[in-house]
Amino acid sequence: MQPLLALILLTKNKEFYHKSLNRVTIFSSFYLNYRMKWLLLLLTSFVISITGITQINRQNITIVRDSFGVPHIFAKTDAEASYGLAWAHAEDDFKTIQTLVLSGKGLLGKAYGKQGAQADYVIALLRCHEIVEEKYNTLSPEFLKLINGYIQGLNDYAQEHPEEVLVKKSFPVTEKEYLTAATFSVCLITGVDKVIASVFGGNVPVIPGFSSGGSNAFAIHPSKTTTGEAFLAINAHQPLEGPVAFYEAHMTSEEGLNILGGTFPGAPCILHGVNENIGWAHTVNYFDKADVYQLQMNPANNNQYKFDDKWVDLEMKKVKLKVKGVPVTIHKKVYWSNYGATIKTAKGVFAIRIAANQGIKALQQWYEMDKAKNFTEFRSALNMIGIPMFNIMYADKYDTIFYVSNGKMPIRNPSPEYNWRSTLPGNTSKTLWTDYYPFSYLPQYINPSAGFLYNTNHSPFLATEKNENLNPGDYDKNVGWETYDNNRSARFYELIPKNEKVDFETFKKIKFNRQLPATLYYPYKIDSLYLMNATDYKGAEEIITLLQQWNKNAASDNAGAAAFLMLYNHLAEKLKGQAPRAVTKAELLETVQLIKEYQLKYFGKTGIALGDYQKLVRGSYEFPLGGIPDVLAAMGNVPYKNGMVKNDYGDAYIELVRFPKNGLPIIESVNAFGASNHPDSPHYKDQTPLYLQQKTKHMSLDKVVVMKNAERVYHPGE
Repeated sequence: MQPLLALILLTKNKEFYHKSLNRVTIFSSFYLNYRMKWLLLLLTSFVISITGITQINRQNITIVRDSFGVPHIFAKTDAEASYGLAWAHAEDDFKTIQTLVLSGKGLLGKAYGKQGAQADYVIALLRCHEIVEEKYNTLSPEFLKLINGYIQGLNDYAQEHPEEVLVKKSFPVTEKEYLTAATFSVCLITGVDKVIASVFGGNVPVIPGFSSGGSNAFAIHPSKTTTGEAFLAINAHQPLEGPVAFYEAHMTSEEGLNILGGTFPGAPCILHGVNENIGWAHTVNYFDKADVYQLQMNPANNNQYKFDDKWVDLEMKKVKLKVKGVPVTIHKKVYWSNYGATIKTAKGVFAIRIAANQGIKALQQWYEMDKAKNFTEFRSALNMIGIPMFNIMYADKYDTIFYVSNGKMPIRNPSPEYNWRSTLPGNTSKTLWTDYYPFSYLPQYINPSAGFLYNTNHSPFLATEKNENLNPGDYDKNVGWETYDNNRSARFYELIPKNEKVDFETFKKIKFNRQLPATLYYPYKIDSLYLMNATDYKGAEEIITLLQQWNKNAASDNAGAAAFLMLYNHLAEKLKGQAPRAVTKAELLETVQLIKEYQLKYFGKTGIALGDYQKLVRGSYEFPLGGIPDVLAAMGNVPYKNGMVKNDYGDAYIELVRFPKNGLPIIESVNAFGASNHPDSPHYKDQTPLYLQQKTKHMSLDKVVVMKNAERVYHPGE
């Protein structure tokens, strides 16, 4: 029994856990002396299977906190760098990271009650666990080492800080549980929550705080810059707090990793940023990522559906849901058909088919993008199409700029018999797509002669100068490509110099611009407002005049911006779900009167400034905030208190990069708040003054520079 006891100690005792390879070596000599080599081989295999890749040596990992608390992680291996990222991020925001962990273990309900249990149900519905089991062997050994390093960091942090663990027994997390959570996260990012909500009739079962709002990305070729450097703007428009708020980090290893940028809570690597040679930004794209099918059910058996003239059984699985505050386990059934996740409703039985839950290589692709040294290697990573969506804007030190509307895009039946924008018949293989377009097919540009590329969540066919844009007619319309401009794209095109070169200060001013374009691109047109004679509308003339004379700027001290944002918020709620259209004069008059009454009620006067109405809120702190939806420095809002609104999503993590021919990239960045999510930390909101002034801090990939400006240097656990 002694070998078994030693094995148990090896896997459970922390001291043994961190020295497992040495222990295996000791055991090896012991067993050989007793001629039990066969047992050693068996035990060693078992140890490797349950503990994963070589255990991390913390002394190989150095975390350097700069003056803003941003972690710079230096390690021997990529896996150790990922361990350091997990540890540093957990120090700053372990609570949010646990959202990801809990989703992989089916324990969101235990943490967040009914809403969390709904998400647990969706994870089972989408078969996130099953797809991980099925596709696990498709992942590269190098990536699995990275994942092992990351989850070891989380598990060790949880073990040493049990008071911070939200749900008992939620740690340790295994790599397959982690990958299940990652698969679910990718599904949510692609918008499956909205599709499920439409099937259920509006009940949105998602992780709390999981939504996104857009983003900007610009790349300028060296031939168009005054310094001969490529410029890149990485500008996420995301929630400023929560599971998809960007966290800034720098990861370096002796295996060739050296990248600084933004990542989400729970991610093992950087998701967009810059390394020594290249950089890229993401924006959300809105091609058709999901299809909904109505199944033809058997009148004699409500668990059978017709498929190619045969009755086929629905696959059924029972799910156990644990809900905070509910003492008993709730049992639910989830169904699966040939099309995918299947839902029974009062209106019929519907199936949802998405690309996001048919592969698990998204994080591996991001990791390979992190490691790419040039455009050839970067494009090789993109060929994987593991990331099922997101525009990608790229620049490097080798005079290359590039943009692609990336995605795992299904090849759908081109027959006019099927409307791929509506509910499809779920009784035939003719509507069941199984193949995807290769990366080479996707709309993409490299080094346009105009010298610039841009995307603001608008059409990939409006990405550079007009005469160089791709023709949407050359692409499959059933992909559902975006074909429109928005306010941000129109404004960028107004601002970018067409016949002269761009200096970096001008580039920065474009990014931080809060001016709407000459022609507005909001879905609900308010043109009739400008045709009104304000003096004809007693009681409303002041607000009408304010709006008519507004200069379309969203600075925090602008009164017209406050009135417009109130108008925007009211109409967005009133007309929600309606197709784009012109707002009637009667609707505008009603809204203008409401604005006047609202300002008098909550602020005691009319003509308040935007910063009086809209606040940047961090804990108990609040600040006047500029920006409105769909300006380049965009800001979305939600109700706050006393008639005010506060930040929701918008201009979040910003990274601006110059690529000199020699030396490392020159990097400036800013986040809305700070590196730490702990209110008692000096880095809770220390970047906010810069953010409000639209200024940046200087960052570096150079270890010497990082160490020179270090605030704290330590190994994990110290």
